[in-house]
Amino acid sequence: MEPQRPGLELSRGRLAVGDFVLALPTKPAPISSSEGQKPYMCTECGKGFGQSSHLMRHLGTHSGEKPYRCADCPKAFTQLSNLRQHRRMHTGERPYACDCCGKCFSWSSNLAQHRRLHTGQKPYACAQCGKRFCESARLLEHQRTHTGERPYACPQCHKRFSRSSHLARHQRLHASVSCTEEEPFPCSQGAALLRRHHRAHHN
Repeated sequence: MEPQRPGLELSRGRLAVGDFVLALPTKPAPISSSEGQKPYMCTECGKGFGQSSHLMRHLGTHSGEKPYRCADCPKAFTQLSNLRQHRRMHTGERPYACDCCGKCFSWSSNLAQHRRLHTGQKPYACAQCGKRFCESARLLEHQRTHTGERPYACPQCHKRFSRSSHLARHQRLHASVSCTEEEPFPCSQGAALLRRHHRAHHN
C-alpha cells in the first residue's frame, strides 16, 4: 500500500482529497505502459492514470490544496516534485550538467534549451517570415518587429519598448542624469545626448 499523503484519505476503494471523492477500481488490471492502461480515473475531469499515486497528485490541481511547503519561504506546492525544484532556488543546487561544455543548470528544461546552442537546433519558427530561434522567448521578441507591439513602458517618461532589456537600458539613462531636477533633453532626442550631458557634469 502506498504511503499516506497530506490531505488524502484512502479507504475501501474510495479516495478523498479535500472536497473530491473518487471511486477507485477494486481490482485494476495489471498496468502496462505499453498497452496504455489507465484504470484510475478523475471524476472531476475524466483524465485517466496508470497508478493511484499519479491520480492523487493530479487531484491537487482541482482541490487547490498545497500540502508541500517550503521551509525557507511562504511558497507551497501541490506536488512534491515542484517543491524539490523550487528548493534549488534556495540551495543553489544545479544537478543538470551539459555533456558538451560542463555548464550546470537547476532545471532540465534550461539544460535542454542550452544544448541547442551546441547543436544549432532552432525549433521555433516565425509564421510570418520563417526566421528560426532556439528559444520561444526570442521568437516572441522577434514577432514584435512584425506587430509593432511595445509592452514595456518607462514609468518616468512613458516611452515604450519591445524588449525588457531595452527598457532597462533606457532607465539607466534616466538615473545617469539625476544630477539635475529636470532632464535637459527629452528621451526622444536619444541616448547620445543624455550621455554627453552626463559627461559634461562630471568632467
